[in-house]
Amino acid sequence: MDFSAAWFFALDEQLRAQGLDSDAQSFDEILENLRVRKIYDADTFASHCAYVILAGGFSQQTAKKIHEKIMKHVHVSGADFDTLIRIFNNKNKINAICKIWNNREQLRGEYYKLELLDDKLNFLQKLPHVGKITANHLARNLGEDVVKYDVWIQRLGCAFVGKNLSIDNGNLCPEIKLACDEMFAHLVRETGLPRGYIDVVLWKSCQVKLISMDDYLHI
Repeated sequence: MDFSAAWFFALDEQLRAQGLDSDAQSFDEILENLRVRKIYDADTFASHCAYVILAGGFSQQTAKKIHEKIMKHVHVSGADFDTLIRIFNNKNKINAICKIWNNREQLRGEYYKLELLDDKLNFLQKLPHVGKITANHLARNLGEDVVKYDVWIQRLGCAFVGKNLSIDNGNLCPEIKLACDEMFAHLVRETGLPRGYIDVVLWKSCQVKLISMDDYLHI
């Protein structure tokens, strides 16, 4: 890995060629939203929350399928716990989705009143079943130029600075965060792209093994 513009754009091209250019949205939609942030209505805001809650611990393909089924029901019949639990048998996640959906107007309003990014991230972290890393994922899907410091991104950050640091995915080490931020700053300069977009391309490349992390498997 040389972390050059050519290296990054080759990853982006391969993902697109294989039809893997998506998260909750397509790569093009993510990039457009990061460049000109959309203001979502309450239903869409709650839908984005539901997606990142479901995505934790599951493949993107699985999360999308479950999310589609849940949101299809919710839009027609509302967030009914007893029905949704039959679609996806995870009480904590379904309970969180119901709470957010049933309070979506208030939550959406409170979020968009905030001006500072740190305040927005702190707000999202307090939503049901949304922690620090998931809050960054959600913020990026809402159009904020932030990154999700998941285990793959942390490993890439360590590779970028050439350090074999111990990774605890539940507790982001300040030194590893700094390494990740240095990596993103470098790639922003190299590519001219928002770091939120760089994040999703790198994450997807790791997930589908375009980037091999064999040398960085310590956690």
